[in-house]
Amino acid sequence: MSDVTEENSYRNILKRISAFGGVQLFSILISLVRGKFVAMFLGPEGMGISSLYTSATNSVQQISSLGLNLALVKEAAAGKDDRERLPHIFSVAIRLITFTALLGGIVCILLSPLLSMWTFGNTDYTVGFVLLSLSISLSIAGAGYLSLLQGMGEVRRLAKASLVGGLTGLCCGVPLYYLFGYDGIVPGMIILSATSFLFYFISFRRCVSLRPASFDWQRHKPLVKRLLTVGLVLMLGSLSGTLTNYIINAFIRHTGSVEDVGLFQAANSLTNQYVGLIFSALALDYFPRLAAAKDDLGKFGEIINRQIEIVSLIITPLLLILILTAPLVIRILLTDDFLASSSLIRWLGLGVMMQAVAFPIGYAFIAQNNNRLYIWNEIVITNILWLVCSVLFYRSYGLIGLGISLVVRSLIGDGIAFGIVCKYYRFRLSGVNKVLLSVMFAMVATAFLASYSEQYGYLIITPLIIFSLIFSLVKLKRRL
Repeated sequence: MSDVTEENSYRNILKRISAFGGVQLFSILISLVRGKFVAMFLGPEGMGISSLYTSATNSVQQISSLGLNLALVKEAAAGKDDRERLPHIFSVAIRLITFTALLGGIVCILLSPLLSMWTFGNTDYTVGFVLLSLSISLSIAGAGYLSLLQGMGEVRRLAKASLVGGLTGLCCGVPLYYLFGYDGIVPGMIILSATSFLFYFISFRRCVSLRPASFDWQRHKPLVKRLLTVGLVLMLGSLSGTLTNYIINAFIRHTGSVEDVGLFQAANSLTNQYVGLIFSALALDYFPRLAAAKDDLGKFGEIINRQIEIVSLIITPLLLILILTAPLVIRILLTDDFLASSSLIRWLGLGVMMQAVAFPIGYAFIAQNNNRLYIWNEIVITNILWLVCSVLFYRSYGLIGLGISLVVRSLIGDGIAFGIVCKYYRFRLSGVNKVLLSVMFAMVATAFLASYSEQYGYLIITPLIIFSLIFSLVKLKRRL
């Protein structure tokens, strides 16, 4: 078996997914534990202050990082086996990571009075944002070295660094909440960023035996330009999604009520968190392999097909369980006040099934360096279609309309993306996946319809869950 075939075998794919999935699950657990301690020691107001700080700094970090993370993953994946090219990639990457980290810190300091005013309605938190400039710089730098580890396929080192860094940050940060109350929030955030950066940086230095090449502007200019071009395009796509979500929330508040905004965000957040660790784990492993095979369209299509198969087998049982247990999940993770979003969560689950199948398709444009197609697909088609559908269906059907809009957007948008990939990259859905997707869609659709029957819902959906778990386990075992 060739190295390329071994790299993309089902056993290796699932092994890396398991490792990355464990990291993502652990990260979610750390966030939940940290939130629990914040609630215990600081109360609702402290939780609010922490959340506002986090959302503001995340926005600054997103813009200042220039979208370089996926661009670095792609470049490192393409050059990881070329000992002559890799030192030059490291040289440019380290300088760009340092530049964007400093940029993020400087932007936060300069905007600190405005960030305080925009976030809290006064300038009392200006000093807090000045101090958080350090957290932003460390977070951007840590994410950069994480991207290099990801691109080089260093699964074990990446997993270890993520676990140890997150746990160390939690153990060091929580006592600050107890000792200093609200004043411990900012130092806690800085410590979490610092420990994560430290372990990613150490892991990178340990796994890289090659010294970065001396930086030569004339020689490295094309690589710098390529990374920044891809990064800025990705940042534009990410920001368009953030802006679209903001406009939708503003429309719901203006047309409906603040309560509807809360119910929508709670359902959206719960659904995304429920399946988000799967998508995150798949993306960490999948994109480097896809980027490395961009010049071989046969292998390129094979990787996409294998990813679609694995996504379908993993995500279907999870969505069936979500559809069945939506009210129970709401009671556990939220409160009874959010039970009105149960039906919305079921619609979102149906839409996520469609998104899961199209998920591997979306990375094809980035992997192939086709920025124009990415912009058209991500910004023009996906987000504008999402905005239009949300406005139309919310006006007609209220809160449920927001779930319907995701299903309609997925059907149209993902269908267009699939057609584009087929046309430009000669991709064809395999016969195995055609049968598999038909079975999986049928089960999810049946469960969705049955969930509206209080009398027969559990009787119908429970056997479907059992069947889907057995079906997925048998299929995955055969692939191994």
